[in-house]
Amino acid sequence: MNEEIQFNLDVAEDSMKSAIHHLEEALVHIRAGKANPRILDAVRVDYYGSTVPIANVANITTPDARTIAIQPWEKKLIKDIEKAIINSEVGIMPDNNGEMIRLAIPPLTEERRKQLVKQARIEGEDARISVRNARHEAIATFKKLVKDGLPEDTGKDAEADAQKMHDKYMKRIDDVLAVKEKEILTV
Repeated sequence: MNEEIQFNLDVAEDSMKSAIHHLEEALVHIRAGKANPRILDAVRVDYYGSTVPIANVANITTPDARTIAIQPWEKKLIKDIEKAIINSEVGIMPDNNGEMIRLAIPPLTEERRKQLVKQARIEGEDARISVRNARHEAIATFKKLVKDGLPEDTGKDAEADAQKMHDKYMKRIDDVLAVKEKEILTV
């Protein structure tokens, strides 16, 4: 196979993989009613003049399916961590016992579950658009190569390969979304 074709297929595949990775990262931050320490990823706390993620200054564990426990490495940080969680978009009031902070994950209402599924689907559509764009760019490049002298059969084969790759990643997006939707809708 022509090196330029393989290069363009590789670029398209990298772009498609990146779309899947971005989708998976976005879905991790959608709370599904279960305790997941990743919901704290975006929460930052002031630590000796710099703003750092909570995970950099405390142990974060999930003792059970509905609780996140945060054990600061330095006791004096407990108030700062509590304040950072309150001021964040986590939407859960921390319970501070002086030793550690607990976040009790409330069960989701049916309406909230539907909102979260809708949010997940929007993220999925963004990923689909990225995969389609990667395929479109690869096919446009192959058509240009055919104009520049590449045999037409080779160009068509490359387009077919790009389409197969597109189909594979679209199915992967559907699978990832199905798992997340099931997780959100499971009471």
